[in-house]
Amino acid sequence: MPDQILDAAALDQLFRTARTHYKWQDRPVPDTKLAELYDLLKFGPTSANSSPARLVFIRTAEGKEKLRPALSKGNMEKTMTAPVIAIVAHDTRFYDELPKLFPHADARSWFAGNDALAEVTAFRNGSLQGAYLILAARALGLDAGPMSGFDNAKVDEAFFAGTSWRSNFLVNLGYGDESGLFPRSPRLTFDEAVRFE
Repeated sequence: MPDQILDAAALDQLFRTARTHYKWQDRPVPDTKLAELYDLLKFGPTSANSSPARLVFIRTAEGKEKLRPALSKGNMEKTMTAPVIAIVAHDTRFYDELPKLFPHADARSWFAGNDALAEVTAFRNGSLQGAYLILAARALGLDAGPMSGFDNAKVDEAFFAGTSWRSNFLVNLGYGDESGLFPRSPRLTFDEAVRFE
């Protein structure tokens, strides 16, 4: 209902007091929680309901070792100790699903054969879905640590070789340890970031 406003506690949990976490409690995230997370984020809007995001939830020691060579030194510890690492990727052939996802128009024909349009559409909307993942995680009581600082080509080779999936960014997921936080960095004010025309 559009006129309903979330209460202050919900706004805090999603935005105002939520933080990017770097240190994690030794507490597992059940697969059922990850399924619940996906079942929320999938409802966020994308162009023509394109839904190009593809996710890999890494939660095993073997999966983490497969990811390790792609990580920058500064992101190694916080990532390897996270209960779950989400690779947020996008499928450059997302349009093959459009007959199912957007059945009231021949939307597949808009992208098939136009690789540049398909790539920019997949990247933009997959990025949106990655942001929805972060908010869905927070809504479900998880903490998130989104980041770049890794070699996309190495991730794509290790996890997506022979597919049309491409990595975008990583999100560490779990229950954050607040002892690893530092004071919140400043944000731009409304007047610094916004203008009216």
